[in-house]
Amino acid sequence: MEVFRGIEAIQRKLRNPAITIGNFDGVHRGHQFLFQKVKHWAGELNGESVVMTFDPHPTEVLFPEKPLSFITSHQQKLELIAGCGIDVTLVIPFDHQFSRMSAREFVESVLVESIGVKAVIVGYDYRFGHSREGDISFLKTMGERHGFKVDTVSGIKMNDTTVSSTVIRQLIQHGNVKEANSLLGRLFEVQGTVVPGHRRGITLGFPTANICMPALTPPRTGVYVVQAEVDGRVFGGAANLGYNPTFGDSDLSLEVHLFDFDENIYGKPITVRFIDRLRDERRFASMEDLVEQIGCDVIEAKRILAAMKGSRSA
Repeated sequence: MEVFRGIEAIQRKLRNPAITIGNFDGVHRGHQFLFQKVKHWAGELNGESVVMTFDPHPTEVLFPEKPLSFITSHQQKLELIAGCGIDVTLVIPFDHQFSRMSAREFVESVLVESIGVKAVIVGYDYRFGHSREGDISFLKTMGERHGFKVDTVSGIKMNDTTVSSTVIRQLIQHGNVKEANSLLGRLFEVQGTVVPGHRRGITLGFPTANICMPALTPPRTGVYVVQAEVDGRVFGGAANLGYNPTFGDSDLSLEVHLFDFDENIYGKPITVRFIDRLRDERRFASMEDLVEQIGCDVIEAKRILAAMKGSRSA
């Protein structure tokens, strides 16, 4: 997949581009369905499939005081878009000047003149331009005038839930990663670096990799079943995300106990994928009680991982 950062970075003529436009945080099942539509239109037009997205997120620029968290980093989002088979991603560096562009100017200057768009595929409630003045009706009128098609996609529902980045963030924050994964169409993951910890895990008999957490939507604190990828290898594990109340820690930490693993990986990148939540964090009266509970957590995590493996091979 080619990535162009900014309109001026496009150094060649795009071939009959079919484009969709949005933030696409999480690249969830709804986004994936939209991308399939874009690829279909690109095939019909003998053209290229194009995704336009923004960095930074418009809310970060227009409402910097508003708390905002993401499901994916910008780089991870680009990797996921590429994994959907999109030909070109155009990243717009969003700023106040761009936000003041009228809907008409956006269509005529950006979509038509700079990109040469032949089809635009967006959500049914898509709005664009200064103060969100442009809507689907206006976009279709401009399409008739400038010779491009407009197609819309309704929200995707799963179990009566409309798939959206907002809903997925809420599920993650409540610890319901299993349902979030269903809407994402993949396992929710965080990417970080293994850093030195307090080395308590070794003392307890369950050594852990301590992860420097990225600035993404954090799951609810607790104990989770996870998969972790290190050096291209994937290991099952159990992870504690929280503040270690038994030890009175004050900083949020992610500690992952990897099964069948005994290597020094300090300083290495690691990807941790959350599968299911086992329980809340809690304070234990003694180290013996803590060790006993961790042992139970490990047994349950291995059972869930084995069931997952069995369902895939069935």
